[in-house]
Amino acid sequence: MKQENIQQFRGTTILAVLKNGKLAMGGDGQVTFNNTVLKGNARKVRKIADGSIVVGFAGATADAFTLFERFEAKIKEFSGDMTRAAVELAKDWRTDRMLRRLEAMLLAGNNEKILLISGTGDVVEPEEGIIAIGSGGNYAFSAALALNDTSKLSAKEIVMKSLQIAARICIFTNSEIIVEEIE
Repeated sequence: MKQENIQQFRGTTILAVLKNGKLAMGGDGQVTFNNTVLKGNARKVRKIADGSIVVGFAGATADAFTLFERFEAKIKEFSGDMTRAAVELAKDWRTDRMLRRLEAMLLAGNNEKILLISGTGDVVEPEEGIIAIGSGGNYAFSAALALNDTSKLSAKEIVMKSLQIAARICIFTNSEIIVEEIE
């Protein structure tokens, strides 16, 4: 089948904010297929590793769950070292023939750091403790930067307000927001 005939799930907005030792990560609930909304209340953010790490995904759902499972296995393998687990997952993702085809992107965080993990081998820790992915990611990221700089809001409040702003702008993002928090 030609690539242009393959239709992909797209859209989503995931935002993570680390502030004052607290991590908040949230995502919208909309799942789209082309120009159709399939579901409005999907859960794209969840806790793993006995609740010590929050992960969120943008991209194909089945691919993301495969990556969640592999990431959690790496966390166990490396005794909770999130950075090492992320680097090893990124290496596997980049070099493994089956994993290379997965179309998703992950954010992972705890109360010390946030990491973006991609299939191109990237593991990025943001400078300012704020990062977003997905179709509405740039909108949420911009709002979070502004709110972080100009307000005394908590990490969770910044995530909620920023995702609400993104939902008003991005047609692939809705206002059914789920936020997970680690203190």
